[in-house]
Amino acid sequence: MRDHSDLQSMNERSLAQQAAVRKATFSPAEKKILRPFSIWEISQFMFDVPADTLRKKLADDPSLPQGVVEDDGRQRWFSLAEINELRRRLRFRGKNLLPKRPAGRAMRVAVSNFKGGVGKTVVAQHLANAAALDGYRVLVIDFDPQATLTHSMGLVEVKEWNTVWGIMCRDLCREADRIVAAYDDPADCPYPAADELPDDVQSIGSQRAQDFIQKTAWSTIDIIPSCANAAFVEFASAQYRSMHKAWSFFGCVSRYLEELPEDQYDLIIFDCPPAIGYQSLNAAFAADILYIPSGPGYWEYDSTTSFLGQLGDALEDISDGFGKVAEDAGIRLPKRFDDVRLLMTRFETSNPLHLAMMDAFRNVFGADVCHNAIEMTRAVEQSGRFQQSVYEQDYRQMTRETWKRARQSFDAAYGEFKDTVLRAWEARSIVKEEVEA
Repeated sequence: MRDHSDLQSMNERSLAQQAAVRKATFSPAEKKILRPFSIWEISQFMFDVPADTLRKKLADDPSLPQGVVEDDGRQRWFSLAEINELRRRLRFRGKNLLPKRPAGRAMRVAVSNFKGGVGKTVVAQHLANAAALDGYRVLVIDFDPQATLTHSMGLVEVKEWNTVWGIMCRDLCREADRIVAAYDDPADCPYPAADELPDDVQSIGSQRAQDFIQKTAWSTIDIIPSCANAAFVEFASAQYRSMHKAWSFFGCVSRYLEELPEDQYDLIIFDCPPAIGYQSLNAAFAADILYIPSGPGYWEYDSTTSFLGQLGDALEDISDGFGKVAEDAGIRLPKRFDDVRLLMTRFETSNPLHLAMMDAFRNVFGADVCHNAIEMTRAVEQSGRFQQSVYEQDYRQMTRETWKRARQSFDAAYGEFKDTVLRAWEARSIVKEEVEA
């Protein structure tokens, strides 16, 4: 017979192995460090100019970042900070290198599906990395208690009060006091004030919005992390919800993000858990765009179908049952997305079954299916094994063509993602201008 002690022992052994993997993958101090990027990468994949043209620009202006030259003098390598300075200062044929950023707050994208193993975290990580290399400032939010995205970003020790659970506790305190203040006589309020909530909730309620945000190895990517201890958030949230029935629990993260300065980030990407619960509903209500990864098999198709149905039902139930609560909290129902996209992952172009499933997805979902799938390559497999995205992998550690093919697959998917985001962003900016006028 086996009990909880066996599970705890297995957990301890696995944590020891995780530590060994991180030590080998990141650095002796178990701290992830982003590698530098070569002129070849920068010119071909980021700036889209000939390498010789970029070299001439650098030679003509010694005040520009010059990178670090290899011992043999054959290649220069640049940090992400140096690349971003080049973006700000260089122009080619009168065109600057800064990415397009419509007016208004950051756009928010939730990467979500029921099915585990379809690549939600891989997609969220690669979209964030690609956007950072494109010049955008990114915030990623890890809603998944498995914390894979958090680990891939180089964070190891995370306390549960620094996760989405902490944001929800803080929101409950603030909403509790707001609701009490709405009564002429606070004694008439049938709901508890913040100082009547559990001590662990109150202890988090005083945190500032910026306290939840942590730096990553990427200078322009921040994260609100997750951890295994945050798995109890579903149970805790249900308890808090029963304690305070006027709390619009589904709007916590959206309210939190509205507190951040409008220009602090350009993109906010959510990595959601493979379930519909308090965390995933918060992600859905905060998101402008819903990105749904799916593998090329029948079970993934079946799971995606269930996800769409159950998420739709959950959002409908909230619209029907929480109208007054949402209105009082300033939340507009029903929830509307600027766009919904389905992205095929782990796709093999030479596999007839995968091609058939792609056709099936397009027959059912039409133009909502992304044109560019994420191909399964050796570099993609290694991204999960070594907790490094394709963008973080050094192409010198494999054949350049293998790495290039994987990068081009993600670049194509990112390009389509960027187009989707910019369309929605520009439309949102136009509506905002019309309202303000």
